[in-house]
Amino acid sequence: MDIEKVQEEIVDEFGLFDDWMDKYNYLIELSKSLPVIDEKHKKPEYLIEGCQSRVWLHAGMDDGKVVYTADSDAVITKGIIALLIRVLSDRKPDEIIDNDLWFIDRIGLKENLSPTRSNGLVSMIKQMKLYALAYKVKSEKPNDDGKTG
Repeated sequence: MDIEKVQEEIVDEFGLFDDWMDKYNYLIELSKSLPVIDEKHKKPEYLIEGCQSRVWLHAGMDDGKVVYTADSDAVITKGIIALLIRVLSDRKPDEIIDNDLWFIDRIGLKENLSPTRSNGLVSMIKQMKLYALAYKVKSEKPNDDGKTG
C-alpha cells in the first residue's frame, strides 16, 4: 500500500472517534502494535532529542527500503511513533524524504498535543527523514569498485 493510501486509512480510522479522549485511547491501542525494537538499540545514541519522553528510533536498510523500529517510555508517544512507522517504514528513501505527512493535520494530532509533545512529533519526523537521507546518500555513494549501493 502506498503512503497516500496509508494516510487516508489513518484519517478514516481517527474519523470514527468524536473526541480526543477516544483518539488518545486509540493511540494507546496502536502503541501495542509497534514492532519491538531490539534491546541493543535502546541506547542513548538512538534517543530522539527534543522529545519530552524517551523515544528510541532505529533505522535499517532492507532490500533498498528503510525499516524503522522504535520504542518509548510513554504510551501516547509510543502510539504516535507507531503511526509514523506505519506510514514511513518499509519505504524507499526518496518516498520518505519527499512525502508530506498530511494525515497529522487532517486528524488534528499536532493541535491536540501539548507543546512539548508537538515538538517531539516534529523531532521524530525529522529524525526519520534524516535516516532516509543518510541511506539515500549511502546508496548513491560509489563503492571501492565504482558501483553504487
